[in-house]
Amino acid sequence: MSGVPRPEIRPSPPAATGVGLPWDVAVEDAVAEIARARAEHGDTFTVDSGRERYLFTFSPVGVESFYALPEEVASKGVADYLMLRRKLPDEIFASRRTLPSMLFRRGDVATYLAHLESALDETEVELGEAGSVEVFALTRRLGHRMGLASWAGPGSDRGTGFERLVRAFDTLDGSDAFVHPDAMAAVAASGKVAERAALDEVTLVVGAALDRLDGGEVEGHELFARIAAAWDDEPDGVRREGVAHDVALIHIASMSNLASALGWALLDLLARPDVLDRVLDGDRDLAERAALETTRLAQRSIMARSVMSEVRFDTGDAVYTVPPGTTIATLLPLLNTTAGPGLEAWDPDRWSRWRLADTSGLASPQLVTAFGHGRHTCPAQPFSLSAMTAAATRLLGRYELAPESTTSPGPVPAQIGGVARAASPCPVGYRRRSAQP
Repeated sequence: MSGVPRPEIRPSPPAATGVGLPWDVAVEDAVAEIARARAEHGDTFTVDSGRERYLFTFSPVGVESFYALPEEVASKGVADYLMLRRKLPDEIFASRRTLPSMLFRRGDVATYLAHLESALDETEVELGEAGSVEVFALTRRLGHRMGLASWAGPGSDRGTGFERLVRAFDTLDGSDAFVHPDAMAAVAASGKVAERAALDEVTLVVGAALDRLDGGEVEGHELFARIAAAWDDEPDGVRREGVAHDVALIHIASMSNLASALGWALLDLLARPDVLDRVLDGDRDLAERAALETTRLAQRSIMARSVMSEVRFDTGDAVYTVPPGTTIATLLPLLNTTAGPGLEAWDPDRWSRWRLADTSGLASPQLVTAFGHGRHTCPAQPFSLSAMTAAATRLLGRYELAPESTTSPGPVPAQIGGVARAASPCPVGYRRRSAQP
C-alpha cells in the first residue's frame, strides 16, 4: 500500500518487494510466498503488507533473539489479538476475567482428560459399529464435546445445547483469521454480522448452563464454576454475558488446533502399521512422541511479536533497531523441515520426552519446535499431548480405520498460522474391532 508511513528499521534490512500476506493480497500459497522471499533475500528481510511492516527472521541467532523477546517489549498477546480480531467481534476480547492461559494448571489437565473419556464414550455411540466418517469432522466434533464439557457448564456437551454450540462455534471460529485469511475482507465488509449472531447464541446457551449451575448442578463443572465466580460481583445481565464471553474465548483459543492435530495424528499412525501396533500394545511414550512429531510437521504457524517499545534485535549478521509498530516474525514450516538433515520425514524417535533427542545437526535447537520455546511455549502442551495420545489410542484401539482415498490431503494453501487444516476431505471407513485392547 503506497503512501502509508511505516516504522523505519535501522539499518534497513533487505525488502521483499512484491510480497504480501494473505489477509491483505491474494496469494496462492502463503508459506511458499515467504519461502520465495527468503530464497531471494536471505534469512532476514522485511515485508510490507497492508499497513503493516514485518521483520522476518530465520537465522539461528535471529530465532534465538525472537524467542528471548520480553512480552512487555514485543508482545505475542498483542500480535495474536491483532490477528484474531480480523475474524472475531471486538466485544469477545473486552474485559475478560478468565483467560485461556489460566486454565491449564497441573490439576486442570486431569479434569479435562476425564471429560475426554466421557466425550469418547459419546463418540462411540454416534459412530456405532461401522460406517464412514470424515476424519477431521470427527476430531473437531470430539474437540467441541470435550472442551464444552470442561468449561461451558451443565448441558453444554449433550443434546440440543451441544448442537447449538457446535453450530455457533463453527461460525465463530477465530482460526479462520489465519486458515482462511483471504476471506477476512468479506468478514470485515459484513460487519461480522454472522459472528456476532453466533456469539449471541453462545451467550444464550451458556446462560442456561449458568442457571443450572446456580441451581446446584455443580458436580463435574468445577471449572465452569470458577469462571462464573469471577463475575459474581456483577448484575445478572453483565454476569451472564461476561461468563459466556469468557467461555467463548477459552473454547476458540483452546480447541481448533488440537482437533486438527489429532486428525493428522490418526492419519500418521494409520499410515505406519508397525508404529500403530506398538502404540496399541501400550507404548504410551511412543504415542506421545508420535503426537509431537505430527504436530511439528503439521505446523503452519507464523510466530509474531508486536513491538511495543524500541528494541535492539540481533540476527547474527546485524543488530537492528526496531521501532514500535513493527511486527517481528518467523514461520515454523520453513524451519521445522529444513533446519537440519532428515527433518522432512516423520520420525517420532527424534524426540526424547518433549525435547529433540539429538540437536547436533542444528545450528540452534530453537530452529525446530512443535509448541514453541521458552516463556512462550504453549501452556496447553501437556494437556494437548495427553489428549492426543489418549484419543488416538482409544479410537484406533476400538475401531479399525482405513482411509478411503489413496492420497493424503495437503494443507489449505492460504493458511499462515496454527496447525494445518486439510485442503480436501479425508473420509475413513471404520468398523469396531471384535477384540478390544
